[in-house]
Amino acid sequence: MNPFCIGVVDDDTDFLKGIIRHLEKQFHTYDILGFSSGEAALAAFQEKEIGVLLSDLRMPGMSGHELLTRVLAQNPYVCVIMITGFATVENAVQSLKTGAWDFITKPVERQALFHTVERAVQHYALARENQRLKSLVSGLNTTDQKWESRAMSQVQEKISAMAVTDYTVLVTGESGSGKEFVAREIHRLSRRSASECHALNCPAIPEPLLESELFGHVKGAFTGAERNRDGFFMAADKGTLILDEIGDISLPIQAKLLKFLQDREVKPVGSSRSRTADVRIIALTNQDLPTRIQNKIFREDLYYRLNVLSIHVPPLRERQEDIPRLVRCFMIQTCREMNMDPMEIEPAAMAWLSSQPWPGNIRELLNMVRRLVVFSNGGPIDSALIRLMGGHGDPAADMVSSDEPVPYKIAKKQALDIFSRTYLTRLFEHTRGNISETARISGLERASIQKIIRRLDMDISRFRS
Repeated sequence: MNPFCIGVVDDDTDFLKGIIRHLEKQFHTYDILGFSSGEAALAAFQEKEIGVLLSDLRMPGMSGHELLTRVLAQNPYVCVIMITGFATVENAVQSLKTGAWDFITKPVERQALFHTVERAVQHYALARENQRLKSLVSGLNTTDQKWESRAMSQVQEKISAMAVTDYTVLVTGESGSGKEFVAREIHRLSRRSASECHALNCPAIPEPLLESELFGHVKGAFTGAERNRDGFFMAADKGTLILDEIGDISLPIQAKLLKFLQDREVKPVGSSRSRTADVRIIALTNQDLPTRIQNKIFREDLYYRLNVLSIHVPPLRERQEDIPRLVRCFMIQTCREMNMDPMEIEPAAMAWLSSQPWPGNIRELLNMVRRLVVFSNGGPIDSALIRLMGGHGDPAADMVSSDEPVPYKIAKKQALDIFSRTYLTRLFEHTRGNISETARISGLERASIQKIIRRLDMDISRFRS
């Protein structure tokens, strides 16, 4: 069954049963819940996740309008579809203004019902996924926790410094390295955080539509433009607009973007009038823009407009000491998503994960952790499970089998360093950075632990806070 339910509220028992019967046939993978009063439906929200709710407008006791208001107070993302036999414009407008997602009338036409509910289900599922991703981002908050690597500590410092300005930022880095996360952190810490932060993946929009997506259009501007529509620039007014893969946009769009950065004016497609938009632009790219400039496929003047401030996100292979923290965070997040108890990971398994190059960076690591959690059966993640997933589960073996094998002494030292960092990190988390207690548990001398800390350049102050 799907993770959320569809609810129907109507005081007419026969009508209620009929609607439920239709929905159960069409949406058979969802639980369909029926309620004869608004009070009963509201109580169910305490026990069930109801993503789509169809409610009669006029009911004895709690009206549909009151139910709508109270439901949205509990879950602002739920899609409420109002049903009424009193199809007046005033009722429809009032419901939509109160927050209703859509409005249908009695007698209900079956295909119209299915179409409306299907769109609502998709909308709620998307909103639910967005909340999950925001939760993931909050769990990786660079400003609330310290990174192990010096490279990410420098990124963190740059994020904090750039957040207090309104200048345009260019974020570079390999695919999957966390560029959008960095951009959203800059927005979150800025004075614009109370306003919207929108992100647009530029190559994902067909070239003929990208101008309209950015600048908006007026009714009749092109075939299919049936009404005026604001673009992303106006939607992000007073906030931040993240333009992903900026290096892949065409030269004509580059020219229009350059004009916006110069004048801060938005002219919708088909309009002769411009509007002012106060938007901070953060551009992301995995392309080598100077090379694209030399090849005449990216404008040099636009590059300098975008590159007022710049920040490079290092690939995961250059900050492998951050991997244990990311793995633990991804494990916690995945266990939450699957309604599982938190699980452990054995040091050897963590050492293998920390030794890998991860060409897909954080995105690839996240996928690997998800697979490990799914196939773990709730037990600790160990080397055997990693071998089952296609890995050696042994950092030294991986070094030997790589394209450029290293001498035994170097491979041994690298594997030992990875193990030592992972082992001490877990102990310091347990002892809150108490070296004496760590020495007692590990059986090592206090001086030996301090020597390892200096050799690995570990910052244990973060465990004490």
